[in-house]
Amino acid sequence: MIRSGSIGLRARHESDVQVLQSELYDDVVTRSRADSRPWQPIAPGSTHSPYTIAEPSDEAACFSVVELSARELAGEALLWGIDSHNRTAHLGISLRPDFRGRNLGTDVVRALCDYGFVVRGLQRLQIETLSDNLPMIKAATRSGFTLEGTLRRSAWVYGAFADEVVLGLLSEEWKPRS
Repeated sequence: MIRSGSIGLRARHESDVQVLQSELYDDVVTRSRADSRPWQPIAPGSTHSPYTIAEPSDEAACFSVVELSARELAGEALLWGIDSHNRTAHLGISLRPDFRGRNLGTDVVRALCDYGFVVRGLQRLQIETLSDNLPMIKAATRSGFTLEGTLRRSAWVYGAFADEVVLGLLSEEWKPRS
C-alpha cells in the first residue's frame, strides 16, 4: 500500500467493484464530468465496468483509495496513458460522495505522484480537469502542480461544452513529504 497523509492506495478488491460502480459510475452527471467518453448503462456485475479488476498493465495503474483511520473504501485513483518512452502519465481521482469535501484529494494526488515519480520513474505527470472543478485544481496545486493552460470549450459535458484546464508537474519539482 502507498500511503500519504490520511489515505492509502491499494490494489482493487472484488468487494470494491460494486460500490464504485454504484456510487461513482451510476451517477450519470458526475461520471460525465469525470470521463471524456460518453456514459453508457452498464449492468451490475458486468465485465465492462470500468472498475472491474484487470491484470496489471504498462499503460495504466488503477488503485482503490482507502481512508486509513476507518480502513474504508473512499474512491479510486489512477495513472493512465503511461508512456514509458517519454516517461509521462495522466492522473485521475474520483472520491465517493461521503468522502468529498474532507481534503482527501490532496493526499490522493500526492500518493499518485509518489507512485509515478518514485516507483515508476516518470518525468512528468499531467492532469486535465474541468475548469470549474475547484477541489481537483486545489488538490493539484497544493501538491505542486502548475496550471499550464485552458482548453476552451474542449469537453462535452452533459449537454454543453465546458472549458478544461491542464496542470503539470515535473519530477524535479516534486517535493515528497518526509
